[in-house]
Amino acid sequence: MVTPSPPSASSTPAGAGDSGGAELSWPLTTWQGWHRFTTTAPPAPPRPGDPPRSTEERLAYHSSFVTIRTPAIHTLATQVRTLMILGRHQQTTARPSLIVTGPAAAGKTTALLNVGRTCHLAHTRKNPPPPGSAHAAVPVAYVLVPPGATAKTLITEFARYLGIPVATRMTQTQITEAVCHTYTQAGVQLVMIDEIHRLNPRTTTGAQTADLLKDLSERLPATFVYAGINVTDTPLFTGVRGAQLAGRATLVDCGPLSARHGKREPFRECITDIENALDLQQHKPGTLPRHAPYLHQRTAGRIGSLTRLIRQAAISDGTERITKTTLDTIRLDHLAETHHRPRRGR
Repeated sequence: MVTPSPPSASSTPAGAGDSGGAELSWPLTTWQGWHRFTTTAPPAPPRPGDPPRSTEERLAYHSSFVTIRTPAIHTLATQVRTLMILGRHQQTTARPSLIVTGPAAAGKTTALLNVGRTCHLAHTRKNPPPPGSAHAAVPVAYVLVPPGATAKTLITEFARYLGIPVATRMTQTQITEAVCHTYTQAGVQLVMIDEIHRLNPRTTTGAQTADLLKDLSERLPATFVYAGINVTDTPLFTGVRGAQLAGRATLVDCGPLSARHGKREPFRECITDIENALDLQQHKPGTLPRHAPYLHQRTAGRIGSLTRLIRQAAISDGTERITKTTLDTIRLDHLAETHHRPRRGR
């Protein structure tokens, strides 16, 4: 078996800042897709003095939209930075890890990707490849736990991220060796594993998969960050393997935003940030924060449901403004609609 080298600069998407259709097909769980995500400038709100955007440009902007910096993103960024420093010279045991947990539509993946992008850009700014280098920096890896994951299917996802060839006849051990060698050579420092709630250590395959993650966390010189739906309510922390994970991982709660926290109003503050980022020609500032109680009831405080509601309202009727009447017409995800029971005559 030939162990592949780390990805070269030529393996990154050509013209990462343009919008070639073929490049868009690379998912974030591949190096090409991740590189494009991190090196493409995120959507930005209009700045004073900028020429007005066209209708199509504003529709595209509200479709992609900005990332609202929630308390969970701030907490996760601080924790990741601290643990990466803490584990930098740890050699003999697994480094401390993080688990981002919370209900669906609470912004877990958004927080994970935002922190991953920040880590990637910070590393590449601080450690630019030397002139003439054939290899690009790969500080971050992003992997999804596949449905019904086995140890072999999960390690294959790790291999796919860096384009490590996997033949059908290869054993799990062979793939793992190739992954550990290539990730170490590529300089991966942060491994993000999403959909961790799909693992069930109570089953034979789930236990083997959990063992694989423990093995990788001990062999790779990287900090591991997991994300999943309400992981404390799943079998993830049960049994011996669950106890090992619980003893090494810090939980970062990405729950719904509260209407009030002490003297602050986190949910209203988030609404204000979203409204300030809108690009609507007729919208009156301050309209949405006034409807904070209604919006909290509609979305149960979930940032994912909130941003979807406001973004849909921004593009729904062409009036260039958002009113409570507009918001009433928007149908949200089933989770939010199940929580919200509109009163008649509203």
